[in-house]
Order: sequence, then C-alpha cells, then structure tokens
Amino acid sequence: MHETWILVRKEWSEVFKNRFVLFTVAFLPLILTALPLVILYTTRGSGDLAGTMTADVPPVFLESCSGLSSLGCMQYFLVSQFLLLFMLLPLAIPVTIASYSIVGEKTTRTLEPLLATPISTLQLLAGKALAAAIPAVVATWGAFGLFALGAWLLAAEPAVLARLLDPLWLTAVFLVGPLLSLAAVSVAVMVSSRASDPRVAEQLSMLVILPMLGMFFGQVAGLFFLNQRLILWMAASLVVLDAGLLYAATRLFERETILTRWK
Repeated sequence: MHETWILVRKEWSEVFKNRFVLFTVAFLPLILTALPLVILYTTRGSGDLAGTMTADVPPVFLESCSGLSSLGCMQYFLVSQFLLLFMLLPLAIPVTIASYSIVGEKTTRTLEPLLATPISTLQLLAGKALAAAIPAVVATWGAFGLFALGAWLLAAEPAVLARLLDPLWLTAVFLVGPLLSLAAVSVAVMVSSRASDPRVAEQLSMLVILPMLGMFFGQVAGLFFLNQRLILWMAASLVVLDAGLLYAATRLFERETILTRWK
C-alpha cells in the first residue's frame, strides 16, 4: 500500500491543476446540493397550496407520507426526486479524474517512466482508482452533510428531516455511492487505457452516467420510485459488477504493449 499511496498523492498533485477537474469536484456538488434546498426554502411558506399540490402526488408515494402534514408530504415528495442526484455525483466526479489518468500521462510524457518503475499493474490501477474515487466519495458525503444541515433549517416539520435521513437515503449515499464510484473508475480506466486522446476518453467514460440519468428522469416521470428494496438490490448488483469491472480493467491494461500501441 505504500507504493499505492505514493501514486495517489502524485495523481492528486497533477490532476487538481486542471481547472475543469476542480470545478467538477468543488462546484458540481454545491450546485446539486443547492437545488433541493431552494425547493425546501420556497415551499416552506406554501401551506395554503400544499393540499392542492399533494393531490398530484402519485398514490404509490403517499405511503411514504404517513405521519406527515400536507406541506411536509409535498416537501418530501419534491426533494426525494433529488436523491438520485446524490448518487450521480460519485459517478460523474471520478470519471473526470480517471479518464485523464492514463491518456493524460501519455500526452504529457509521464507514463513511460511510471510504467518503468517496479510497481505492479494492480498497484498502479489501485492507485489511480483511489485517486479518482476518494475525492468523489468525500465530495458526495460532504454535499449530503450540507444538504442535511440545510434541511434541518428549512424543513417544514421535524418529520420531514427524519424521512430525509432515514435508512433509504443513508444506504443510497453511504453504501451505493462508493460502489457506483468504483464502477465509474473501472470503466474510465479501461477506456483511458485504450483511448489515445483525453477528450475522447472522457466523453466515452461519461456514458457510464446514462443509466443513472435514465433512472432520474424515470422517477421524475412517475414510472417508479426508489425504495429500500431497490436500493439494496442495487448495492448487491454493484458488488458483483465492481468485481467484474476491476478484473476486466486489470486484464485490459497491458503495460508491456500500451506504449508501443500509442506510438
């Protein structure tokens, strides 16, 4: 692990010189955190309209509103749509970092001496994966912490805050989030090790966020709603998927031929 952490620190010292990476890690979580808080702020004084708006809440969601007032149910329904955005952060942030990790080093001519070191392929990929995943997970957890603080101040009633911090949300953010980040990193490393241009690698790697975007728009359209069972199935599936992606990334990264293929 000593060599791996040296590589992680090296990656951070180089990657965070890129302004786009800094924007993705710092400002994207703030923007996605601000959206649900703005909704809580603008709806906290909408008690007169709450009954009318609650009538538009899908019946399948009303079960989650037991014990909530009409205003509380409306706030919880609107803000629940953004839970998937907190699951989108650990996908989008590491892709930006990891897709640059190999192709970027090739273009700056720092990959050749790195591959010449006695570090193993597993240590090399583990270092690059951790360098991309750790900022994503920390940024996601920090954003959720800010959201929880804002919800404590802006929620119409304590029961709304309790619902926003129930096991469904905590499992999605603190368990599924890191698993999604690991999957995104594995895909980005595989694409990056095969691509020859950083922009192409990043664009291809960004395709990994499409399923989560599809789930977000599907929930907004009322096709389904996240529940504890679905989150647990996602977690179990991601454990298997991550293991397969990590194995594939290790097998696809051929350090003996990667340099000659790019020349």
